[in-house]
Amino acid sequence: MLDKIKKPNDIHKIPLAEFPQLAEEIRSFLIESVSRTGGHLASNLGVVELTLALHNVLDFPDDKLIWDVGHQAYTHKILTGRKGEFETLRKEGGLSGFPKRGESNCDSFDAGHSSDSISAGLGYVHARDLLGENYHVVSVIGDGALTGGMAYEALNNAAELKTNFIIVLNDNNMSISPNVGGMSNYLSAIRTAEAYTGMKMSLNKAVKKIPRVGTAMVDAVRRTKSSIKQLFIPGMLFENMGLTYLGPVDGHNMRQMMRLFNEAKRVKGPVVVHVLTEKGRGYEPARQNPDMFHGIGPFDIKTGKPTQKKVCPGYTDVFADALCQVAAEEEKLVAITAAMPDGTGLKKFSQRFPDRFFDVGIAEEHAVSFAAGLALGGVIPVVAIYSSFLQRAVDQMLHDVCMQKLHVIFAVDRAGLVGADGETHQGNFDISYLSMMPGMTVMAPKNDWELKEMLRFAVKADGPVAIRYPRGNAYQGLQEYQTAVEMGKSEVLHSGCKVAVLALGSMVEICADVCSELQKAGIDPTFVNVRFVKPLDTALLDQLARNHSLVVTVEENVQNGGFGQQVCGYMEEYHPGIQVLPVAIPDRFVPHGGVDSLRVQLGLSANAIAEKIKKISSSYSEGIRE
Repeated sequence: MLDKIKKPNDIHKIPLAEFPQLAEEIRSFLIESVSRTGGHLASNLGVVELTLALHNVLDFPDDKLIWDVGHQAYTHKILTGRKGEFETLRKEGGLSGFPKRGESNCDSFDAGHSSDSISAGLGYVHARDLLGENYHVVSVIGDGALTGGMAYEALNNAAELKTNFIIVLNDNNMSISPNVGGMSNYLSAIRTAEAYTGMKMSLNKAVKKIPRVGTAMVDAVRRTKSSIKQLFIPGMLFENMGLTYLGPVDGHNMRQMMRLFNEAKRVKGPVVVHVLTEKGRGYEPARQNPDMFHGIGPFDIKTGKPTQKKVCPGYTDVFADALCQVAAEEEKLVAITAAMPDGTGLKKFSQRFPDRFFDVGIAEEHAVSFAAGLALGGVIPVVAIYSSFLQRAVDQMLHDVCMQKLHVIFAVDRAGLVGADGETHQGNFDISYLSMMPGMTVMAPKNDWELKEMLRFAVKADGPVAIRYPRGNAYQGLQEYQTAVEMGKSEVLHSGCKVAVLALGSMVEICADVCSELQKAGIDPTFVNVRFVKPLDTALLDQLARNHSLVVTVEENVQNGGFGQQVCGYMEEYHPGIQVLPVAIPDRFVPHGGVDSLRVQLGLSANAIAEKIKKISSSYSEGIRE
């Protein structure tokens, strides 16, 4: 069956009786393909039938299908003719792991972050109506993404619609980790209301059989807030907000879903179709451990175990262990995650200190303001969030934490290039947005030892502190340099002359090779581990200005607003004769690909940086001879 899908809408040529076989073929293909490339598996296995049902009732690219987060769109990609590209999944120049409009006109929204699909869908609906066009708009949002406040802002707005807008609630009782909070409990109540669900389906079938008036009666009853429904489902949140609610329906029964989706298309207003799915369905290791198979590298299909072994602990592991050690000494320390206890390393903390651990759901803004309240209450909150996701809470950090000078520690994971997840997940902006906040201290460790020391320093510090560290294995080098962490002070690893290389965080490892290359070329650079982006070590810059003509800053962040620009500004004001070469990421979004390869493209490889410095040094020499 799968070989018959070569382009969008080919699914319309396949008889409904053959859909179950097609679903199994897609599952087998996904397991086989992702086992080689890595990717998001559990979420995609859970929505195979849901995607097939949606594609059966929609026409592409005319109709608009918007996936919240987007990590579950693999079946959608297959059904729109991209099966042959799956060997390149998440590889440089290959198929993205998320919807991308530049990849296919069947992708309606470039996704990667959570809880925004209803807002985007509502925008499409209003644009459609304003321009007098006629197509269907469907936003698919998971129950995990429904823990994000932005989804409720959009639902509140959508309730006023008088034209069709379909919201599919893909309910699998999970985000990346098990869901938390009131909405999770509410949906659980709906899931277990089998008496209501079964009765409603039977009643609908019976009434529809009445000649001529049956279907009209069902539609009329559906428009009424049923007292029976109120009895069986407490709250009736969606319908009380003004949205028609259909379901819950078995998310692996395609005929039931198609029937419900076709009914939803006829509703003159916003309609929520509640679909119950199972993450990891069809592959037992993923079904048993959906969080492990949320985003996974290549693995052995028989065992489900990764085929790439960890050589050394990652920065997240180092942070997790260090946080537990510090928490054992400091009883006031608490930890907060936004639905990612595993990804941020806080699962270990939650097991050791369950009363001091808070998972707030996919709600980064709430996490930061919640931390502000905790700090005002006398405890020390550590907020662990990926760099890319922390962007969503800039206002809360600025307004609720920094303005009040509160002692909140931000553990900024995945800072810098992250690779395969691409533009939406690269942590290339945190230095810029953190540095512009008054009172914020921003640090970056050179290796595993320094991350532990910076965490200890942050706990004892005053005011807001951010520690940014990269994805991947923790650097084990330069262990002989263990100068105590002191506020705003850099660490000089080697004293040279004329050229100074100031490396920040993950780039210290790269710049160790840069300095070796320069020494081979007869240049003896001063090598500095910056440590602090803010406050800027102006005393060091003043010192370097005495016997250096070139200062090179190297960071894995966009140049605009980055560390290099801060150094440029200071030197221009106080030491205008010193040339500054900022080496950073250009002003653009970075696509998916291997981190090492991306660094080469961006001019952040050791060889590229060394060549830039040698070229400038050579021009200086030429000028002197002339």
